Amino acid sequence: MTFIDTRFLLESDSAVRLYEEFAAPQPIFDYHCHLSPREIATNRHFNNLFEIWLEGDHYKWRAMRANGEPERFCTGDAEPYEKFQAWARTVPFTLRNPLYHWTHLELQRYFDITELLDANSAPRIWEQANAILDSGALDVHNIVKKFSVHTIGTTDDPADSLQYHEQIAASDLPVRVVPTFRPDASFRVDQPTAFNAWTGRLSAVSNIAIDTFASFLAAVEKRQHDFHAIGCRASDHGLDICYTDDCTDAEAAAIFLSAREGNAATSQDQRKFASYMMFFLGQLYAASDWTMQLHLGALRNVNSRAKAVHGPDTGFDTMGGTLQLTELAKFLDKLESANALPKTIFYNSNPLENYAFATITGSFSAAGVPGKIQFGSGWWFLDQKEGIELQLNALSNVGLLSRFVGMVTDSRSFMSYPRHEYFRRVLCNLLGSEIDRGLLPHDFDLVGGVVRDICFNNAHRHFAVPVLAHATT
Repeated sequence: MTFIDTRFLLESDSAVRLYEEFAAPQPIFDYHCHLSPREIATNRHFNNLFEIWLEGDHYKWRAMRANGEPERFCTGDAEPYEKFQAWARTVPFTLRNPLYHWTHLELQRYFDITELLDANSAPRIWEQANAILDSGALDVHNIVKKFSVHTIGTTDDPADSLQYHEQIAASDLPVRVVPTFRPDASFRVDQPTAFNAWTGRLSAVSNIAIDTFASFLAAVEKRQHDFHAIGCRASDHGLDICYTDDCTDAEAAAIFLSAREGNAATSQDQRKFASYMMFFLGQLYAASDWTMQLHLGALRNVNSRAKAVHGPDTGFDTMGGTLQLTELAKFLDKLESANALPKTIFYNSNPLENYAFATITGSFSAAGVPGKIQFGSGWWFLDQKEGIELQLNALSNVGLLSRFVGMVTDSRSFMSYPRHEYFRRVLCNLLGSEIDRGLLPHDFDLVGGVVRDICFNNAHRHFAVPVLAHATT
């Protein structure tokens, strides 16, 4: 075997057949990512390899810092080529980190570059990739067509304008691009300055004067309806832990009004307010037949000095150790008891809890709704080979792998579509090895059908995103 050849990650002929016949032909349904709707709408042209590959990538920043590269090459003011050279110096030290696989897989799939990236090859790779970028062959629209992307679910704040989504929907782009409703800012009554600025934006975009708690809820609901009208069928929440504290209408209103007056809520009151809002939102999602996504357990910005200097989302987060399942079960049960539990996907950041997350899917399954409650794909620090296998094994052993809605890029980069290929190869290798060992039947129609469903069909059915008027599928 050579490095990243046609059998990459595929260790048997059965795995190769599953991948080539059933996985590779499937389009990509990327239901959760952080791509910019503006860049899709305006069909961004990338000027160089730094812009398309390294810009804003905190995975790479973490590796570069660990390798001793100065911060100016990560978040600082170094020139694009200098930052690329710093990354090239780091790549050889990422052996056995998934970044080594992703780096070379992306260079091959986007630029047909098979040379290993290091300090010596960096000038050649920079020039070769930039020549392709200059040609326009890899502007945003050409990228999503090249990788057979069917649907993109971006992540959007309720206070954001939907103008770029409207522009995309009115274009002839043969890819469905829909927003995902991310209302986490509505919980931040412990940060009154930021909360009130956000509430002002929400008021303006909803055209509702927010002077009471009732009008605040009305504005949030109005935006949820606006998102639905443009094709949104999912929400997303990034939570340290599910919020399940009891909170009455009167208590929530008092906390809200106090924050509007500039008073920071206590941590207890913030949890109560967030609990109220999550229950309110869950009911909206259920009424609209949306899918609620819960990304649980990450410890964010643990390096306070670095956050103060560089800001959030710059590579200083870590895997949480907080036990999630008690609070998650309470939250799901509260919605279920109100007959208002929406379709739900929860993502775990700590593999110690994989089996617990997988088992709770069965506790809230609904008769007549296949795969209503999902244990989501390996997330963040777990979206690599071992993490993917751990999630697949836990789900298989206590749930229904056949109903799994598959992988997402969860990325801000248009260079991340090979993440789907990477996942599909890991999936096919896992199932192919079990065919060869007699643990699964030697029936490629059966096993291949499961592969096909996980790669595309299950997500397509689960989210039921309305098709474009000019779409062919």
